Amino acid sequence: MRKKRHNYTPEEKVAILKRHLVDHVAISDLCDEYQLQPTIFYGWLKQFFENGASAFVRDTGRQKRIEEQRIQQLEDKLRRKHEVLSELMEEHIKLKKGLGEL
Repeated sequence: MRKKRHNYTPEEKVAILKRHLVDHVAISDLCDEYQLQPTIFYGWLKQFFENGASAFVRDTGRQKRIEEQRIQQLEDKLRRKHEVLSELMEEHIKLKKGLGEL
């Protein structure tokens, strides 16, 4: 019979890795406790160290706010452009009707 597969959340994975790295719990003990294959554990460890630099990135929220403000400005500019174009087209149609071309 197959074992039920457990999908660990990122927080759970970090907690398990922390127990190994900080508390010095043996990998074999952790794998037995959480019913993990060692290759899975080592994969998590590799991914953790490869993406570790992202933990030290500063002001990602600030960067995101600046980008959102820029998007909002561009959307407002586009909206104004559409309003001006629609007014010009409306005037153009009225003028053509007035001259009898339509």
